[in-house]
Amino acid sequence: MYANRKQAGRELATRLLPYKDEHPVVLALPRGGVPVGYEIAVALGAPLDIIVVRKLGAPGQPELGIGALVDGDHPEGVLDEEAIRALRVSEQYLDRVMAAELKEIHRRQATYRGGRVPVPIVGRTAIVVDDGIATGGSMRAALRAVRRAGPRRVVLAVPVAPAETIAALRPEVDVVVCLSTPESFGAVGEFYEDFRQTTDDEVMRLLEAAWQRGVGGATETQPTGGSES
Repeated sequence: MYANRKQAGRELATRLLPYKDEHPVVLALPRGGVPVGYEIAVALGAPLDIIVVRKLGAPGQPELGIGALVDGDHPEGVLDEEAIRALRVSEQYLDRVMAAELKEIHRRQATYRGGRVPVPIVGRTAIVVDDGIATGGSMRAALRAVRRAGPRRVVLAVPVAPAETIAALRPEVDVVVCLSTPESFGAVGEFYEDFRQTTDDEVMRLLEAAWQRGVGGATETQPTGGSES
């Protein structure tokens, strides 16, 4: 049980210190992954950036995920083909929901980064962070997008996740650092005393704090217009 995301990030950071000399980049999934990633970035003296992922909700059941979408040079989608077949989801519906979520991804990126360009990760160690993982659909999309960006090594770092989810994600990365894999797992929030929703304002404040400390992303603006292995 973690007191909050800050504590979870600090505990996770101690396990990631061996990567400090590799000058890694910390990539956090907003919103909840950012407070965790901030603590890691500070401990490692590493740049902090975001990777925005959106769940694709089923028709009439937006909380039921049928896939996930993450933006990048080439948007990466991961679909749950079994669920799509079972629910008889049409291609037209998928096109609509993916377009809507891609629009929201672009909005969040613009809001959170405030005009700063993404941190380059080509040839570097990329540490991908969230506050926990349940089924892993969103994280799988994020990891595939990160891998396509050309890092030297991809490290998945989370405080808590089911063992079967970690096993399923292991082929997507070079290293997994997960502090706890409880046998009984209902939801990530069960393992935090304080799991209140992280707000957009908090995400922006932490990213700005990281940039001000000199461990944030690139500062130039865009032109106007557990287990371990």
